[in-house]
Parts: sequence; structure tokens; C-alpha cells
Amino acid sequence: METTDLISRARAGDHDAFRDLVQDHSRELQVHCYRMLGSLQDAEDAVQETFVAAWRNLGDFVGRSSLRTWLYKIATNRCLSMLRADSRRPRIAVPLPSLPEPAGAGDPPWLEPYPDVLLDQHPGPDARYETREAISLAFVTALQLLPPRQRAVLVLRDVLGYHATEAAEILDTTQESVQSALKRARATVDKHLSDPVLKPDPAAEHRLVARFTDALERADLDALVDLLVTDVRLSMPPVMLEYRGAATARRVLAAVTFRPGLTYRVVPTRANGQPAVALYFEGRAYSLLVVTTSGDHITAITCFTPEVVPRFGLPRTLPAT
Repeated sequence: METTDLISRARAGDHDAFRDLVQDHSRELQVHCYRMLGSLQDAEDAVQETFVAAWRNLGDFVGRSSLRTWLYKIATNRCLSMLRADSRRPRIAVPLPSLPEPAGAGDPPWLEPYPDVLLDQHPGPDARYETREAISLAFVTALQLLPPRQRAVLVLRDVLGYHATEAAEILDTTQESVQSALKRARATVDKHLSDPVLKPDPAAEHRLVARFTDALERADLDALVDLLVTDVRLSMPPVMLEYRGAATARRVLAAVTFRPGLTYRVVPTRANGQPAVALYFEGRAYSLLVVTTSGDHITAITCFTPEVVPRFGLPRTLPAT
């Protein structure tokens, strides 16, 4: 009854009623758009456009589905429109020192980390992925490999747990098309995600982050490399380069992170359900490192540019000590 009253008031032009109607869905829609687009900034834009479209078209909502599903339909199709229009921001030019030969193309240039403090989503009973796995950088990166339609189907079915009939309604297509796209999408993502996202041991993760932080603050490259698995993966969006192996990681970290004269202050945070640290050089945000862990070791490090640091509620500059 409360929702019905809010809808009636919103249809009559009550902006406050509309805000109350949609605000509970804001965060989960943002996470959804982030999975679709791989960028927090693009996801924020998509959610704002979703709410504008919902406000303008509220008279079309006749209650055949829940309000939540109706909003997901608008948000999903808005993301598909953005992807079709290829409305990506230009790549950021990042000067880099001489680096070893990369092992591959690396992450998409638009990939951004997602702050854990913004996470608010509960998968349905038919979801294939746990929340932690479905927000990990590896999973979000794998999604970016899919054609937009397959991406939408996989997220709706395997992450959010919508039935095939519901997904078909959201995408204005048939159940057969949904099932066909889902099969192809699962094959691609399963191939990319060769290693499952394991539930972390909080105590082991805490110890590992403490050692990682200490190595960074002491500029101790040897101590940091000791934390890496043999086939560790390094990437640095928006630079589309990927490096593999502890020996190569040592050379890359020596050239990029442990350059002479660089000493850091480190502030721990969390991104994509994973440990992360913000690095500050001379009091200014320098980069954000998101690490993937397994037991007492690090299996991957993704280094982001300093522009993402304020999105984690962290300052651009730290006060002098």
C-alpha cells in the first residue's frame, strides 16, 4: 500500500515521493550497471539516466512486474544503449618507464575498481555466483569480453537470479534467445575464470595486507616479491598491458612502484570484495592497488590511477605528519 501511494503521488508530480520510491534501489542498480559497463563513473551516469527515464515514464508502469524489475529493465537497456553507442571516455595518457615485454593485452582501459562501501546487493535464489565472486575484478573483467546482449543475459540470470521468462521480458526477447545467449556467455566466462574466487580467511588476509603495506612503506621490493605466487598477474588499467610471473613482476614493480626516491604512505581500503591500498607520495594520491589473495600469497595486483582514490572516501592529499 505504501508503494502504491508513492507511485500515485509521484505520477502526480511529487518529486519527493519519487525519490522515496526509487532510493532503496539506487545502490543495487549502480552495482548492476557497473558489472555491465566495468566503470563506476559510467555506472553512476547510467543510474542517473535510469531514474530520469523512470520519472518521465512512470505512467507506463502498470504493475505487471515489480517496481524493482521495471527499474532493472530500464537500467539494463540504458547500459546496452551506452555500449552500442561506444560512449567510452578517451583513454588517459599514462607515461610509463621502459617495461618488460607484456604477456598479453591486459584489462580493458575503462576498467575501474568498485568501493566495497557501496556494495548493496542480494542475489536471488537461482543466482549462479556468490556476491563476492560476482563483483571480483576477474569476473567484471570477464564480463567485458562478452557481447553486450550476452553480458546482460549472464548478469540477469546468473548474478541476479532472474528466471528466463523474466530476463526475456527485461530484454524484450524470447526465452529461447535468452537460453542460447546464456550458454555462449557461460562458456566464455568459465574459460576466462580458470581459478575460482575462494572465500578468504579473514585472519590470513589481514596478516597478508599488513605485510604488503609494510613492504610498500619500507620500499622493500624483496619483501613484497616474497608475497607473490610464482605465476602472479600484474595489470595497470587504462594501460592495456598484462604481466605474468614473479620475476617479471619484480622488474615491473622496480620500474613503476619502487623507483628511486619514491616513499609512500599507505592507506588500506577494499574494492570489489578484495583488499586494496591507496598509495600517497609526498602527501598526494599516487595510485590504488587492488590485490587478489589466496591464503598467505598474492595472486594478482591491479594498479589504478590516482583519480579513483577519492571514490573510496579517501582524500586526494594527506596532511603532513
